[in-house]
Amino acid sequence: MIRLVVDPGVLIAAVLSAAGAPAELLRYWLDGAVEIVVSEKLLNELDTVLQRPKFRSYLSVAEAKRYVALLRRWAEVASDVESGEAFTTDPKDDYLVALALSSRADLLVSGDKHLTGIEHPRVPVLTPRQAVGLLKELDRKKGES
Repeated sequence: MIRLVVDPGVLIAAVLSAAGAPAELLRYWLDGAVEIVVSEKLLNELDTVLQRPKFRSYLSVAEAKRYVALLRRWAEVASDVESGEAFTTDPKDDYLVALALSSRADLLVSGDKHLTGIEHPRVPVLTPRQAVGLLKELDRKKGES
């Protein structure tokens, strides 16, 4: 099974709209087709951002808490690792690369240019659309065999 570390921004987009690649990635996870790897730092960032007033028209505080709790309960929760290594030009994003590496994730999924623009990444970084395209291609190949 493919293991994904998914940037909190993608997880937010997935819960705000049922359309689009982020929501499709979430459906792959809910269907048991992929495994999402999270950490407490990632979940805390997700929770903090979803508490902002600008999201109230999309989901209530209680719904946001339930979403984070769902991920905490059913995703693989890996330990946060402080590598001290700079992977990106934005130090706030380095923990996601460290998480992907330490948890042996197959992919890091992000729409953040600091992550998608990494030259010579040690873990492949795909946009949500690219990740969904890859999963569909793997499904197609599985159907042919």
